Amino acid sequence: MPKITPCLWFDGQAEEAAAFYTSLLPDSRIDKVHRSAADNPSMREGEVLTVDFTVAGQPFIGLNGGPEFKFNEAVSFSIDCEDQAEVDRLWDALIEGGGEHSVCGWLKDRFGVSWQVIPRQLNEMLESDDRDGARRAMEAMLGMTKIEVSKLREAYEGVPA
Repeated sequence: MPKITPCLWFDGQAEEAAAFYTSLLPDSRIDKVHRSAADNPSMREGEVLTVDFTVAGQPFIGLNGGPEFKFNEAVSFSIDCEDQAEVDRLWDALIEGGGEHSVCGWLKDRFGVSWQVIPRQLNEMLESDDRDGARRAMEAMLGMTKIEVSKLREAYEGVPA
């Protein structure tokens, strides 16, 4: 087990969220479901207390802690996407069922968890030695909701809109 594992606080949805997240990317699985050994303020004995799960090789814990705390954008998970097809697939899956899109590749899924769905090409452009192209790509990205690689490429290359 790693020394640090992110723990996500849910209001009774930890198992559902873990099943959803593990369906999105390879090297993902539910590792163990832990049931409460006794009644507590959040649940009855025998109900799901925590879920250990792995998404793309990264371990997580989902905790059914109750309604006291909510997710916000101060913590998000960034997904490095191979291409536009992967951006589109993950964006659509994460938005489905009540998620909300934001700006610059950010969204919230139906559980309230914030994600950044970022094509690898964006970072390649922003880190390029072509500083004018990098600036144009950054400015284009700032006007997007879901990141679109073709529009980034056009901006980077200076193709008029």
